Amino acid sequence: MARIAVGGFQHETNTFAPSKADYEAFVKSGGWPSVTTGNMLFEEMEGRNISAAGFIEEARAAGHELVPTTWAAASPSAHVTDTAFERIAAKILAGIRDAGAIDAVYLCLHGAMVTESHEDGEGEMLRRVRDLVGPGLPIVASLDLHGNITEDMVANATAMVAYVTYPHVDMADTGRRTAVVLDRILVDGTPAKAFRQLDFLIPLSWQCTMMAPSGPIYDRMLDHVRGAVLTASYLPGFPAADIQDCGPTVLAYAETQDEADRVADAVTADVAAHEAAFAGKIYDPDEAVAEALRLSAGASKPVIIADTQDNPGAGGNSDTTGMLRALVSSGAERLALGLMIDEAAAVAARKAGVGAEITVALGGRSGIPGDGPFEATYTVEAISDGNTTGTGPFYKNAKMTLGPSACLRLGGVRTAVASRKVQMADQQLYRFVGIEPTEQAVLVNKSSVHFRADFTPIAEAILVAAAPGPMIADPAKLPWTKLRSGIRLSPMGPVWPGS
Repeated sequence: MARIAVGGFQHETNTFAPSKADYEAFVKSGGWPSVTTGNMLFEEMEGRNISAAGFIEEARAAGHELVPTTWAAASPSAHVTDTAFERIAAKILAGIRDAGAIDAVYLCLHGAMVTESHEDGEGEMLRRVRDLVGPGLPIVASLDLHGNITEDMVANATAMVAYVTYPHVDMADTGRRTAVVLDRILVDGTPAKAFRQLDFLIPLSWQCTMMAPSGPIYDRMLDHVRGAVLTASYLPGFPAADIQDCGPTVLAYAETQDEADRVADAVTADVAAHEAAFAGKIYDPDEAVAEALRLSAGASKPVIIADTQDNPGAGGNSDTTGMLRALVSSGAERLALGLMIDEAAAVAARKAGVGAEITVALGGRSGIPGDGPFEATYTVEAISDGNTTGTGPFYKNAKMTLGPSACLRLGGVRTAVASRKVQMADQQLYRFVGIEPTEQAVLVNKSSVHFRADFTPIAEAILVAAAPGPMIADPAKLPWTKLRSGIRLSPMGPVWPGS
């Protein structure tokens, strides 16, 4: 039995996004638990699809004693403010310090945090923990597969284990796998490490493991994890972070350096061999709606359009109106969009009541070029206090507090409106305002990939659209300044010469 300090600090930073994450963003936290310290951490994690939840379950089953520190997460956005980072980091470090004698530290991290002062938020967090506990104590971390991994992260962690699914239906399972890796480290000692960076950026929409090339690459990678190999991770990266180390990486941990290098080289070569396959068709808004309506004619299931560039899971504010305009312009019936985040409109709808007509300028307040509010007279079809629970594989059992919410109808278009942003990755996020997703001809989801876990079973087809938004679908179109020289800005795309 070991005594293990447990904590977490998660943020996916889109350095091109319009809004930063202050401490209040971690308190509100979207669909994640709020900032949690002490034993409440264990209560908040119970039954959740979160890495810390899986780690806690597996480590307790193995007989270990767990000491809680602090866990915090905020919806993806621009940089984490220095005040927020220092406040949360201090809570975690204080929890480790106050734990007394411990045998290991587990941290539930993301891997793509950028703060106002630190390009590598996780590297800085791990460095501080390492300085506190000393060179020999095991520090293990679970990671999102969108992590942009750095040398500092690798140097200061004993081992790191990333998700193998996107949509991330295996977050809790990744925590369990991390606990198993830690058990092996506690018995056998520090493993050898191998770290590789690839030389091209991969768009989010084509990182999905429910299709090729990503899915088969992960299957082949997992075949290496046996015998002397403790764990291996391929992280396609988060391609909207203007930092030197943005991009895909591979990690491997094994009993010997030769084995770690062998696996890391094999997985890296596999990803590189499929570079050209990490691309696909992206529609403009009107083209996407027209194609969706064509496909939906006579279909028994809805056609789903991913509004990928306003994905709140990648730093968008979930309030752009390009896809809404395209839906309304089509003049078609049984169309729905969600979530549109506009607290003023939601409050007005709740005040007016079901059946009322309200004239509001909906959404469009993020300052995105080519976007703006969509003013019209909408019918209030349903209202909600915004309290709901996720039912799908990604947001399983997530308790969401979305604030005043409503369904606003304009012609044949229903829009699910809420006050606090969360990615449209669960059918319940339509149902909580009275929209039955299975009855629509077309659904527009403000998400890039996570929606596929819950929506693929009900979809006739899935299209990807690029309306104005901060999560540019093609990373080659982003205004890079800090990226390392020599990396291709998209699969088989132009090479960044450096700043």
